[in-house]
Amino acid sequence: MISSFFGKTKPINYIIVLTLLLVFYGTVRFFGENTLFTLGLVASNIGIVAALFFTIFLVNFIVKRNKITKANSFAVLFYGLLCVFFPASLTDTNGIFCSFFIVLATRKILSLKSLKEIKYKIFDASMWIIVASLFYDWALLYLVWVYIAIYIYEPKNIRNWFLPLSALVTVALITSAVFAVLGKFNFVLQHYVFTLNINADMFREWSKSSATIVYLIVVIIVGVVSSVKLGKSGVGRLASMRLVAVSFTVGIFITLFETSLGYFPIMITFFPAAVFLTNYIEILRKPRFKELNLFIAIVVPITVFVFKVILK
Repeated sequence: MISSFFGKTKPINYIIVLTLLLVFYGTVRFFGENTLFTLGLVASNIGIVAALFFTIFLVNFIVKRNKITKANSFAVLFYGLLCVFFPASLTDTNGIFCSFFIVLATRKILSLKSLKEIKYKIFDASMWIIVASLFYDWALLYLVWVYIAIYIYEPKNIRNWFLPLSALVTVALITSAVFAVLGKFNFVLQHYVFTLNINADMFREWSKSSATIVYLIVVIIVGVVSSVKLGKSGVGRLASMRLVAVSFTVGIFITLFETSLGYFPIMITFFPAAVFLTNYIEILRKPRFKELNLFIAIVVPITVFVFKVILK
């Protein structure tokens, strides 16, 4: 039974997800291509896979530490399945690293509910978001998310409102120094242009737009349903889920702004989507219905992957 297997937090669950993710990543990157494996190519792909794996571990850590899901492996499973459902996300190196740093910021944002070391957490979250923006400039929109978190947890402390700006100055000084040493000082000026890459062809292309539309509809529906059910779970958890919803919304806007030929950063929305899907599965009471939902959740991404990558 799928629900009984991933309903636990055994190491074998994570090993299976990571192994399958590695297989799917290798298939997307190298299937059907005569690739010459050089030392540089191997090293770069090891770095990308490492970022993916660390993101998976962070997802598991965040949901367990902040108790926004129950003790199970569903969030990790859904995160991996979403990577499979959107094979283009596995080819977008910038999206993978941007997502990694956004998840790091998520860890700090959601831990604000403890009301401990708030200033450090706000600064750290802002810093990781700004680092993420080095891969996609529009990732700076996540700073709005930080300010919403400040408003929810400690709005009366004026210094909190200036911490994201201090993080921006700190990262700007460090990155400017690094790029100056590397002789790439113009990177900052060329990178932060904030253009809207909304391409009409993206909406006409059935294979990409239909998957995105289905994804949005499903996540929004399960998010609303699970939020209604969680309304009685306590203010702390509900506030965390609202912040997760804000993260998903900001991520969708960034994906819309940044998606263009060769770039598809929808991975930045996978963490909140995985949380919503996990909460939805948890509220299902009928075992057969839960198994059916999990079966569909596994079969559909793999089928889409086969048609998009292997049978293209």
